[in-house]
Amino acid sequence: MRVVGLDIHRVFAEAVMLENGAVRRLGRIGMTRDHLTAFAKTLTHDDHVVVEATGNASAVAEVIRPHVGRVVIANPRQVRLIAEARIKTDVIDATVLARLYASGFLPEVWIPDEATLALRRQVTRRTQIVRQRTRLKTMVQSILHAHLVPPCPHADLFGPRGRTWLLAQPLPGDESDAVARHLREYDRLSEDLKVVERELAREARADANVTRLMTIPGIDLVVAVGLIAAIGPVARFAGPDRLVAYLGLNPSVHQSGSGKPRHGRITKQGRSHARTMLVEAAWQAARGPGPLRAFFQRVSARRGPHVAAVAVARKLAVIIWHLLTRGEDYAWVRPALHAKKLRELELRSGEPARRGQRGTAYAYNLTRVRQEERRRVEQAEVAYRHLTEGWSRRGRRVPTGAAKEERL
Repeated sequence: MRVVGLDIHRVFAEAVMLENGAVRRLGRIGMTRDHLTAFAKTLTHDDHVVVEATGNASAVAEVIRPHVGRVVIANPRQVRLIAEARIKTDVIDATVLARLYASGFLPEVWIPDEATLALRRQVTRRTQIVRQRTRLKTMVQSILHAHLVPPCPHADLFGPRGRTWLLAQPLPGDESDAVARHLREYDRLSEDLKVVERELAREARADANVTRLMTIPGIDLVVAVGLIAAIGPVARFAGPDRLVAYLGLNPSVHQSGSGKPRHGRITKQGRSHARTMLVEAAWQAARGPGPLRAFFQRVSARRGPHVAAVAVARKLAVIIWHLLTRGEDYAWVRPALHAKKLRELELRSGEPARRGQRGTAYAYNLTRVRQEERRRVEQAEVAYRHLTEGWSRRGRRVPTGAAKEERL
């Protein structure tokens, strides 16, 4: 078996071949589909190609894969021999990749299929648009702050009432023109956001896993689609701990010799965007009734709310693994609330509003139904509190009743 190492750049890639322990330089290859195809045709179906994970690594793998036995993408954070090398050239980098793979020590990156890649690109586009809109709001706020304008009395500065208040503020002419330009750019981005979210909603309606994740409190369309795009097939994770580590929500561990292991902050490795969305979903889940709120309050009393939110995010990752693996919905789902989420999903996908008609989400409008569902999850929350009342940091302690008798 021959191993080909590629050190990828923007306009070219340096290639070496490892064969029978000897390394041979193959030269530079242009980073175009024609050049990569011509290079791949010189290889055989017994050859393995190794590349480092970059922005265009997936496209390179797609072009080369039909002509070789296997294409491997290396994890750049774990290939430290390249990052920390004192003598660093493109040939050396490609050689290190080939030798690590041949020796079986190369940390690989999972290559998503085309559907998952397309979904990831759409999620990234939505994130970029949201960040640009947030940046415009910050710029307008900085203009108001620079001219001693008091805070907006309305909740949304860029909403109808907020805009009326904003345009009425006494600002210099150039600043008023800048605010008007920012508002126009914000409106343009809002239209683009609607288009991207409509495409995401249409993809979500055809994916049962997305609607299944939406049964969990705090998880809506955006979070569910983002998590599915990041996770891919859940079968590639042998257990929930693997998924937690993939999202970077597992604590770091320092231990040497016979000393006790010291657990530190979370590793923050893997998909950072998915981890951020899970933490946001954890804050939302902690506001509503249910076992997750009881868990949040139990951890928050000992470690503070921010650590508790991360702990809830980790628990959400474990729950997500079990739901996707078993093909089941969340046990404490609120059916009327879930129906409301699904109706919002339909509206985002472009379905007509049908005002005045009773749809699947009508039950959520009934106070009696909402209270009944809330009462059910509150009972689950109370049950969780009773279950964990006698627990200590290291695990279960004596039963609650026995502890009270000892104190008496």
